[in-house]
Amino acid sequence: MQTLILTGGGSAGHVVPNLALVPALRAHFRLAYVGTNGIEKKLAERAGIPFYTIPAAKLVRGSLAANLSLPFRLRASARAAKEALLEAGADVVFSKGGYVALPVALAARSLGIPALTHESDLTPGLANRLIARRCAAVLTSFPETAKRFKNGAFTGPPVRAELFAGSRAQALHKYGLTGAKPVLLAFGGGSGSRTLNRALKGALPALLPHCDVLHIRGEGEGEGAPRAGYVPMPYEPDMATAYACADFVLARAGSNTVFEALALKKPALFVPLENRRSRGDQAQNAAYFEERGLCRVLRERDLTPARLCESLRALAADAALRQRLEKTDFTGGNEAIAAHIARIAGLAANP
Repeated sequence: MQTLILTGGGSAGHVVPNLALVPALRAHFRLAYVGTNGIEKKLAERAGIPFYTIPAAKLVRGSLAANLSLPFRLRASARAAKEALLEAGADVVFSKGGYVALPVALAARSLGIPALTHESDLTPGLANRLIARRCAAVLTSFPETAKRFKNGAFTGPPVRAELFAGSRAQALHKYGLTGAKPVLLAFGGGSGSRTLNRALKGALPALLPHCDVLHIRGEGEGEGAPRAGYVPMPYEPDMATAYACADFVLARAGSNTVFEALALKKPALFVPLENRRSRGDQAQNAAYFEERGLCRVLRERDLTPARLCESLRALAADAALRQRLEKTDFTGGNEAIAAHIARIAGLAANP
């Protein structure tokens, strides 16, 4: 059995899609993960995947001084990645992008190990733009993105199959909610969003007479003060149950979140991250589906408790959006991605 190396990290957004593919890949490959001592290590080890730790050089946006040593650190990262690939006995590499993946892709190229990468966002990130020409294929979540690469192939996004197994009745019981009112699921990504949390806190007095709120605040943001109809949590590893509870979703617009909401047909209000830490990918993802009438968007610069309430009321009243979601035949790209990996590994014909 061949060994497939998964890589990508720096945020849960680069790791969770990799793990979503594990059930489809384990039947054909021994799996191992190469990444940093960050979120990817924690999640991979929780999934029972052998992990090889390397240092990785990260570009600091807007800081020339912090990036002066980047070429030297990247070279050291690539050397460490090469050692990890050799130790793991790598036969093929699959990347989900992010700065962690770049040295692994460089190392794979130097060793003659075939590699693929997957781009979740509408426009490719820096790491995937650098990785692309070193890969056998660049797989994409959006059909338009594949056209940006000579070796691009549209597959759709990886989506966690377990998200479809949640029970609403069990979810309501778990969170102590009655189901008498609609449930709003609010979260801001793996580390939470202080901006979103602050606006939601101010909006709660106006929201709670009309809906219950399950609020995943993010680790480091505290738990908040629970009250009737308001359930705050720092972290929820069981997102299948959280989604099953929800009638509506309030969230950032990372590609994983956007595609999960679409796949589960949950009406969503997205508040894309828009600051100097972002390259604008969340705004582009959200705008793409807003133009197709499949979600609503509130710009971060407009995020106030009053505007949030107004936008959530409009979402709840948007019957046409719900109908479009129900009619949208959306499936994840897990099988197509696994087929491409198998082909590159020489285990299957063209998908």
